[in-house]
Amino acid sequence: MDRLWATWRMPYIDTLKEEEKQKKCGCFLCEKPKENKDEETCILLRGVKTFVILNMFPYNPGHLLIAPYRHVGTFHGLDDEERREILEQLALIERAMGEVFAPDGINMGVNIGRAAGAGVPGHIHFHMVPRWQGDCNFMPVLCDTKVIPQGIHDVWRRLREALVRMGEEAEKER
Repeated sequence: MDRLWATWRMPYIDTLKEEEKQKKCGCFLCEKPKENKDEETCILLRGVKTFVILNMFPYNPGHLLIAPYRHVGTFHGLDDEERREILEQLALIERAMGEVFAPDGINMGVNIGRAAGAGVPGHIHFHMVPRWQGDCNFMPVLCDTKVIPQGIHDVWRRLREALVRMGEEAEKER
């Protein structure tokens, strides 16, 4: 592989970063929790510092995001409570997905920065995607189309019911 050194571009890249910081937020991860319409906005769970919301453009039914309420773009930028709560929610959602969907596996991941694939580069969020053997067929390959076999509000209802039940069970154990 040949390399072309273009060191003159770094100052330009740095100006783009600064412009991005100065833009008004307009971030759906900041705005949706403020609406207080959890069913409508598909917020599944609210913590003290973080929340869980279904992805409106899912790879599979149950694809969701876990994010802090605070607009922060990096994992090291999270405070200890935010990190702890995100990890607790990952574990809780993993359990709920197992009960509701019985997936063959679950993808968990985070993309930090646009270059890493972050759709919302300034607001860190963790993806959880339930997966099944054979969940990808010919449609994405031939038609660039993903078939989602379950409606988002049905997914919200089923996961929400499981989370409420788990919360009630946890309270009884205390």
